[in-house]
This record gives sequence, structure tokens and C-alpha cells, in this order.
Amino acid sequence: MAKKYDVYNRELSWLQFNRRVLEEAANPDNPLLEKGKFLSICSSNLDEFFMVRVGALYRDLSAGGKSTDPAGMTPRQQLDAIFPAVRAQVKRQYELLNTEYLPALAQAGIHLLRPEELRAEQRDWLEQFFDAQLHPLLTPRAIDDKRPFPLLAAKHLHLALLLPSRVRTGAPRMALIPLPTSLPRVTLLPMGAGRARGVLLEDVVALFAHKLFGGAKPIAAMPFRITRNTDFLYNDSDADALIIEMRKNLKKRKWGRVVRMEVPVGGDARLVARLKKYLDVAEEGIFAVPGPLNLDFFMKQLSSLEGFDDLRFLPFTPRIDPRLKAEGSIFRAIRGGDILLNHPYDSFDPVVRFICEAAEDSNVLAIKQTLYRVSGKSPIVAALIRAAQSGKEVTAMVEVRARFDEENNINWCLALEKAGCHVFYGVPKLKTHSKITLVIRREETGLRRYVHLATGNYNDVTARLYTDMGLFTCDEAIGRDAGAFFNTVTSYGEAEPMEKLVSAPVYLRDRLKQLIKRERHNAENGLPARITAKMNSLVDPKIIHQLYKAADAGVEIDLIVRGICCLKTGGRENLRVRSIVGRMLEHTRAFVFENGGEKEVYLSSADWMPRNLDKRVELMFPVEDPALQDRVIASLKDELNDNMKAWEMKKSGKYKRVPREAPLLNSQEARILGPAALQWEEEVQA
Repeated sequence: MAKKYDVYNRELSWLQFNRRVLEEAANPDNPLLEKGKFLSICSSNLDEFFMVRVGALYRDLSAGGKSTDPAGMTPRQQLDAIFPAVRAQVKRQYELLNTEYLPALAQAGIHLLRPEELRAEQRDWLEQFFDAQLHPLLTPRAIDDKRPFPLLAAKHLHLALLLPSRVRTGAPRMALIPLPTSLPRVTLLPMGAGRARGVLLEDVVALFAHKLFGGAKPIAAMPFRITRNTDFLYNDSDADALIIEMRKNLKKRKWGRVVRMEVPVGGDARLVARLKKYLDVAEEGIFAVPGPLNLDFFMKQLSSLEGFDDLRFLPFTPRIDPRLKAEGSIFRAIRGGDILLNHPYDSFDPVVRFICEAAEDSNVLAIKQTLYRVSGKSPIVAALIRAAQSGKEVTAMVEVRARFDEENNINWCLALEKAGCHVFYGVPKLKTHSKITLVIRREETGLRRYVHLATGNYNDVTARLYTDMGLFTCDEAIGRDAGAFFNTVTSYGEAEPMEKLVSAPVYLRDRLKQLIKRERHNAENGLPARITAKMNSLVDPKIIHQLYKAADAGVEIDLIVRGICCLKTGGRENLRVRSIVGRMLEHTRAFVFENGGEKEVYLSSADWMPRNLDKRVELMFPVEDPALQDRVIASLKDELNDNMKAWEMKKSGKYKRVPREAPLLNSQEARILGPAALQWEEEVQA
């Protein structure tokens, strides 16, 4: 049984975060098609929440369910609180959809048509489309007690149907049709430029389903969708067998317990009852929604419709540090001084260039890199492969346990090994979540180590969507630390303290505790004492307890926590929590400690969560250049002054939007468009 702390339950805190995401769909600052993206993100977030968090609670429940979380709640108590909160959130989601979003889309010329709204010529066109493009892809399946119920794919749409009995007095027959994932969710009708009309794929199939059953017209047709538990325990203590273990785990996901079933409001009660029986889904897990199931098509399809550029955010071109624009090697630029990148405002291209140049440079002898989540066509992995093929020593620490990226990472492991790279699948029992690259280059003065450290993944796709910070350096101490780090994680070596880098799981927790305690002691002794910390999630009860003690001693504490925050402000005016939800996903982990006036600035791959501090290989690294420190601090200051995308935690633990008072500031847009960006370039050039 976990020790009870004065903290909020993490699941309920996460649901508050997802509500903040949802409310961006109603934010008048957001262009219309961008609002639809937030409806989609809310849906996909809930999918993962049920697959992982609710799934884990059900697993704990089946194992006895008597343990409590740090907030003192049992798995059953948490589930009893979660389901009403989710229902309230889904209700709000579909209220926004039906009363605000769909009418606004129609006014803008984008119409989602129901079958009864179709004109004769539109119905004729859809029938031709069904016959030519859709019918060949469909596989209807009879369902009755004489046949085993099929294993249905999670998160896929299926159409359940009731068909007339073949005999006059017989009961209706049941059938299922899996909807093809190779076609867009919305079938667009041919219209003029600048206007779009479409019909949901499930409606098209239902409209002509009789063609699949010898002309027998269905009595009822109902789309449905299931979510399965994907949270399985697995043995990761044997590195050699890790790939086999992860492949087994991927297969388990296909038949995990059904934790949620979504059906439309007004769906046929007979179909719902039979699906509930066959799928063995609990009553609390059945969600009837007043609209389309799974709203991800707003992001995947409708947000990119041609002819509606005025309904999207204005595109922007990421900046490139003038030193990196200069002719010559990127290594020469790094030798000129540390370089800080703030993505996506600063281009990710220099990071890709760093790896690519290292792969091609004849003076580079070795490249070592950690990889957690990479894109499907990663130019970075391609460069590592080229480097190995050219005879360089390439070490890749690929974390095959990165949730939902396991299969992609396993495939990259095999490709890297085939090219001759030294591939490590991760540290036994610990996920490798650190973001670090070490390049060893032969130069006139001897071997020099070049290092890139970051708060985010080596992913060229998400780097355009997530805010993160990274640092290029050839600092000798950091170079030595980087070498020691890789030697530790690739061997049986015991982790030892490093000069400048701080690693988890052995040292980071203690260092954070020391830094917080130092601020507390400074406050008690009348010295300047302040902590400004930005992260994705704040969950760790021990760190939270240290923050409480520091705040009670008078330390000014500002926390910028995008997602889960289990800390309670408790009415302390000097302990403030805010969350930024905007155009980009805030992903940076940055910490500033006042240190009596001699500020220390750190960036990290780690959130303040037990899993990051105790169960993952993480890194925290200092930003020592005063000019770069000022950039990090200025970025955090903008977010503390943001009054357009920021939410504040109130004493009750609920979040409310920060009041809009002049001057208005959207910290993300300010970094894209504001004069500070131009001023920064001018200062660097000067």
C-alpha cells in the first residue's frame, strides 16, 4: 500500500488537462480548422488514457485491488471517479461539436451530410463509389451463437447490423462489417473549388449494405468502436530476450480486455446488448455519444482540405542561428561557443545536419546516440546507417519499450544492426529516455568530443509540432561526461557522479532535492530564493513534499506544468501553477534556481515523476553561457506572462483561464512573430 501524500490523484489531474485541450476547440483565437484538431486530440488522448491508465486500474483490480495510490485512492475508487468525469468531458466535446463546430464548418462551406440530407444525384454518385471502390474491400461476417465471435481490432470502426430472419418467425440475424482503414473516413462528394461536402464512411456502407446480403435490407445498422487494455506486465530483465518479449507484448494488445465500447446515441438496443455480451464489456465502459464515433478525422483529413488556407494558422519558417548559416563545418560553429535551439521556433535541421555531417566527415571516428521515438522515415537513422557502412564506430541505444513505438523501433534496430552499428535495446529494467548524441572527431589538437543534448526526441516530424530545447556544445567536461554516460549504459558499469551532467535513476532525484533545499535555506537566511520549473508532468510525491517545504519557507515558486500536476497549492500565494495549451505541444523541461542571485539553469529529458526519476535513464544538463541562460529565462518569463493560452490552478485544484488584461500575450505566437525573435538575430550578428 502506497504512502498517502497531500496530492491530487494523477488520473483525475490528467482528465483536467484533457479538458483544457478540449476547450481550445472553443477558443475564438483559433482558426476554424485548427479548432477541429483539438476535438481530434481530445479523442486520441482519451483512447490512450483508456488503453493505458484505465487498463492498468482494471489489471490492479483483478489482482485484488486493495493497494492505494499516493492520494489514498484504491483502483475501484479511482475508476468510480474516472467514469463520471469522462462522461462529462465527452458530453462537453459533443456539445461543442454539434452546437458550435459543425454549424461553423457549414457556414464556411464544409458540410458533413447525413444520409437523409443527400440529393438524388449525390446518392447516385455514392452508389457508384460504393460499387467501384468500397464493395470490394468489405468482408461481412455472420454473428451467432454457433460461431466463435471474431477478435475485433481496437480503435477500428465496425458496423453492426440486424438482418431479417430467413424464416418468418425467426429472430433477426446479426452481422458485422469492419470498415476499411485504407479509405478516408469522410467520402468527399465532387463539388466546386473552395467548397466541400462529404459523408461519413460508416453512413455510406450502411446506405448500401443490402448489396452485401443478397438485397436483404438491414433492420438496423449501428457503428461501434472498442478500446482494449494495452497495459501488460512483461519481463524486461533480460536484454538479449527483450525483442522477443516486446513482440509478444505487441500481440497481446490485440486481445486485451475491452475497457470501453463507443456506440451512437439511439443505437439499436438489441445490437448493443449482443455486443456487450460477446465483448464482455462492463456497463460502465459503454459510452453512447450523440455524433460520429472517434473524431480524429478532423485532424487527419478535414484540417488539410485544399482551398481553406484562411481557416488554418499562418505557416511560419523556423529560424536558423546565423552561426549555423555560415559556410563551413557545423563543428566549427560549435567550437565558436555553445548553441541553444528552441524548437520549433528554431529549425530542427541543424540537428539532422549534425548527424549527417558526422556520418560524412572523414575525421569523425565515432557516433553514439540514444533514440527513443524517431519518425518512420528518419533521416537521422539513415545517417547512422551510412556512417556505419563507411566504417565509423556507431553506437545506437534504441529504446524498444517506448510505448506505441515499439514496432517502429524494433524495425530500426534490425536495420541498424544489418548496417554494422552496435545496437543496444535498452538497459534491463530501465527505459532509456535521455536525449544525447556524442560525436568523436580527430582534429589537430587531438580527439574532440561534440555533444548534442535535448529535452525532446530525435524526431524530425514532432520537432515541428512540439516545443523543446537542445544544446550543442564541445565543452570538455560535458564531453567526458557523455563518454562516461554511454560507457555506463552499454556495459555493466555502475553509474558514477559526473562533472556536469546529472543522470537518473541514481543521481537526479537527490540533485533536485539538494537544489530545492538550497533555495529553502536561502529563503530562511534572507537571501533571494526562487524556483521556476517547466515540465510536462509533476507527479512525484517526494519532490512535491520538498516544494511544499520550500514554499512554506518563503521561496517564490512558479511551475509551468502542461499536463498532470498532483501538487496542491493549498492557498499558498508564493506557490503558483499554470498550464499552457496552444498551437504547439509544450514539451520542454527547463528549471531555473535563483541560488542567492547566481542563477543556475538546467534543461532535462525528465519530468518530475517517479518513473522518470526511479525507472528511466534520464539526463539533466546545465546551460552555462549567460546569454543562453537569458534566452531560457526569457522564454519562461513569456509563459508566466501569457494571458491568452494559459490556465491557472486555483485553490480548489481546478484550472481557470488566466484573465485577459492588456497587454495581451500569446507566448507561442510571440516567439513566432514577435520582435524578440528579430532582436535575437540582430544581437547574435552584432
